[in-house]
Amino acid sequence: MKLSTLIACSIAACSSTAYGAALDIKGLFPKQEGQQLKLDLDNLKQKLQDGAQKSMTLLDKVSKITGESIENLDINLKKTWAEMELKYPEAIAGLEFRNKPKFEIKKKAKEFWDFYVSNPDKISNYQLRVKKTDPLSLGVDTTKQYSGYLDDLKDDKHWFYWFFESRNDPKNDPVILWLNGGPGCSSLTGLFFELGPSSINKNLKPVSNPFSWNNNASVIFLDQPVNVGYSYSSGSISDTVAAGKDVYAFLELFFQQFPEYLNRPFHIAGESYGGHYLPAFAAEILSHPERSFNLTSLLIGNGLTDPLNQYPEYHTMACSYENGYKPVLDEEACASMADTLPRCISLIESCYNTESVFACVPASIYCNNGQMGPYQKTGKNVYDIRKMCEDNDLCYEGLQYIDDYLNLDEVKEKVGAEVDKYESCNMDINRNFLFAGDWMKPFQKDISTVLAADVPVLIYAGDKDFICNWLGNHAWSDALPWDGHKQFKSADMVPLNFNGTAIGEAKNYGIFTFARMYDGGHMVPYDQPVSSYVMLSRWLSGDYALTGKKSKL
Repeated sequence: MKLSTLIACSIAACSSTAYGAALDIKGLFPKQEGQQLKLDLDNLKQKLQDGAQKSMTLLDKVSKITGESIENLDINLKKTWAEMELKYPEAIAGLEFRNKPKFEIKKKAKEFWDFYVSNPDKISNYQLRVKKTDPLSLGVDTTKQYSGYLDDLKDDKHWFYWFFESRNDPKNDPVILWLNGGPGCSSLTGLFFELGPSSINKNLKPVSNPFSWNNNASVIFLDQPVNVGYSYSSGSISDTVAAGKDVYAFLELFFQQFPEYLNRPFHIAGESYGGHYLPAFAAEILSHPERSFNLTSLLIGNGLTDPLNQYPEYHTMACSYENGYKPVLDEEACASMADTLPRCISLIESCYNTESVFACVPASIYCNNGQMGPYQKTGKNVYDIRKMCEDNDLCYEGLQYIDDYLNLDEVKEKVGAEVDKYESCNMDINRNFLFAGDWMKPFQKDISTVLAADVPVLIYAGDKDFICNWLGNHAWSDALPWDGHKQFKSADMVPLNFNGTAIGEAKNYGIFTFARMYDGGHMVPYDQPVSSYVMLSRWLSGDYALTGKKSKL
């Protein structure tokens, strides 16, 4: 799921007033005469000097951790860091790049696992542990299931997965890897809240989902990066590119253990920060010509992929009728967003140009406060502009049922979980990625690479989401440089209908498609399970325009 209640949940309380390229003291004080004004100005000057000195200490720390030198760091970037410390002290105070695991680890005995899989000649230092799960033991589904861990034996990293075979024809149906976002949120949220074979009710019992994505595909749910969900490590990962190498290792060993799925179409799907993950992971896979499995397509739902083209649309989504709904913020909040946007865009451009932590971190802090902060202060649901947040950190009461269910001893024992406590989202991981500069980097470049490799890509977005809204996804897909850019950009949006009802609209050229899904929030399969399933079925059938002409439902 989620660009989770975000960094914004830790920094939105800070002021989002606009600042210029350098702090401007004009207008900060009422008109005064003589000594009092001089004292106030001297006091402010001292604060700025103290802030600059503190910033240099912080930059030294960042340099030591990241290995990036500050010797030739642009003076404007140094000033920007000093400004961020003055303006957003709570955010800077929480700066961490590495976090120790929160929970106790309880290793399963060697004989607990049914299979151990390794291939040291191809994937060194990794092994896959596999547990056959009795389909009736938990009641989540009646299909064949496997769960377990990918282990990095060298670096003590362990990723949990749960696999569900297709309900239909597993020998011939495609395979899908599903990834939630965050960064730092478990893909088991996608399993039980969105598109998996069951949801969890308030009595902590599975309830069958008739529109599960494994109706016509086998689906793998992978908890990544480490220290997310049931996954764990004594270390951590704080950038998308590094995580991609681990996902590639997982897939190689998975298909080695289950060769019956090897020659089936293989798709990677995900949402939210998956807009970072999927392009990078696909690029990593394509960089291995020796790989044993194919890559058929990518499906990215309500993703964050190209911040430079997406962040300007927060104001449009919240403050105009162009969102397809109605304005949801008042004039003051909208004015604040508009005032901070030019500086935000400038900072993102700096991040794109260097991809340095020193440029990308200030862009994340400033832009998230300026463009998301005014919305979050209202208490509205960032994942659905029609709703207020429910009594849960992530705005949906049902997510707590999933946490409680996955913390049941019976469940953990059946699937082989080795952490003593499950959390749907690890906010330490969220902060790690932000403070490593990962948040604002341009991952749309990898989509250009994927399309050049003739791999189809679907960008879909529920049109009631704020945090990764459809307007931003439409904007970046139109701006994407690739061989079909001109034709795609000029293509018309075409209605998507099912049984005489409009479920969305889409534009397509060749193997690239953007789809706006009506009345879906951040999690389209949760809000619109039928529309989501129709979209998926058409795409898997090879109907890249999503018109239904090739679909077999």
